[in-house]
Amino acid sequence: METDVLVVGAGPVGLALACALRQHGVSVRVIDKAEGPATTSRANFVHARGSEVLDRLDALGDLPEESVRAMTITSYAGDRPMMKIRFGDPGLGTAAAPMVISQARVEARLRERLAGLGRQPEWDKRLTALGQDTAGVTAVLADGSTVRAGWLVGCDGSASAVRRLAGIRFPGVKVSERFLLVDGRLDPELDRSGTSGWTHPDGVLGAMPMPGDQWRLLAYDATFRDDKPGEEQIAERMRRILPERTGLTGLGLHDVTWASLFSVHRRLADTYRDGRILLAGDAAHVHAPFGGQGMLTGLGDAENLAWKLALVVQGLAAERLLDTYQAERRPLATQVLRGSTAATKVNIAGSPLGRFLRDQVLMRVFNQAWIQRWTTYTTSQLWVSYRRGPLGGRGRKPRPGDRIGDLACERPDGSRTRLHAELRGKWAVLGDQAAFEAARQRLGDQVVSLRAAGHTSGLAMLVRPDAHLACKGGPAELARWLDGALG
Repeated sequence: METDVLVVGAGPVGLALACALRQHGVSVRVIDKAEGPATTSRANFVHARGSEVLDRLDALGDLPEESVRAMTITSYAGDRPMMKIRFGDPGLGTAAAPMVISQARVEARLRERLAGLGRQPEWDKRLTALGQDTAGVTAVLADGSTVRAGWLVGCDGSASAVRRLAGIRFPGVKVSERFLLVDGRLDPELDRSGTSGWTHPDGVLGAMPMPGDQWRLLAYDATFRDDKPGEEQIAERMRRILPERTGLTGLGLHDVTWASLFSVHRRLADTYRDGRILLAGDAAHVHAPFGGQGMLTGLGDAENLAWKLALVVQGLAAERLLDTYQAERRPLATQVLRGSTAATKVNIAGSPLGRFLRDQVLMRVFNQAWIQRWTTYTTSQLWVSYRRGPLGGRGRKPRPGDRIGDLACERPDGSRTRLHAELRGKWAVLGDQAAFEAARQRLGDQVVSLRAAGHTSGLAMLVRPDAHLACKGGPAELARWLDGALG
């Protein structure tokens, strides 16, 4: 076997998965059909949970300092402000703030982390065929070479070659006509403290500040019918509609660095696993960009899968543990697809009634402080729990499957630390030595012993590497859970 895991796709999901697997001591190769790293921004918002995942991968680095702290969305009708949503800390114990940052920078930071873990992506490696047996997977590349791996994970986006070659269905529907997407400079500058959006009978237009004096412009344009426009054609179209929809006649677009267009589709893979082949990120689910849920959901997929796949590879868990990956993550993707589809339909409402409901009713509702707190809470994905899944449970909060916040903790030697900083390829036991020893008998050196500040219940807590509660209780309860979950 050349490698334990072959990851196809060197975007944020594939890189995050590779980093997490290396943290767990698993050998990995990452291949991508592109000739080199992407330089365009594509996704440009990382919610708090995404920042947490990067932190647990030790890949957050200085991204928060690079990012733009633009945490408001102001909607206008012409020059009249209609609604202002403020994003903030939803009070769920995270030390990792949301960020407006280019996906290209997130990927660059993940590549740096992966290099520190002894691996680098292999570019210009296009997958052309797959075969699997009971011992592993054989991947055939365009140059005729093959890679033999124990497991293969497709993180290669919505047009996934892995999904196609594995014969996994990807049903869905088209939700909207085209959106224009342009990154460039605006003159004169708009308010960089937040995103601005304009409602217009021809379609919505939004402007989000980006690092480096750049702006991300997004406009719905159902009448743009050019089948294969170049970047300059898209940029010129945006220049024309920009003053029309904002009412700012002197607003100009310059120094365009990227332009694209897309239609919104909603798709969900029938299964996330076919034997030794698995899917993650956009290869498993695609949806509208509204709410910034795409990269966020993919990063969550990668972290959830990594610790489970590592245990299976290392012979510490039965293969059936991998079935919990789909059981925990696919329901979340279903929920995200519904929410993003609803947001898309609201934003592209074309009928007089639809525009009235959006502009006069919903905007007034979203001006309410409690609605804005709910919006922050929902989009952050810090609320995600697996308590209803096969590894979840009932009882007093926190319940098995619930996320555990970034608690202040102490190591056995009395030194101070944070819970999430210790979950870098590790499990954690918050409790006494006996509970720790019970977990270590099954997990070996993959578990650390901590004491949480203010934790006085007397029940030990076993926390998974993705910061979700595995179980709580005494040594016998921890051992019983591990035996049942890992097989």
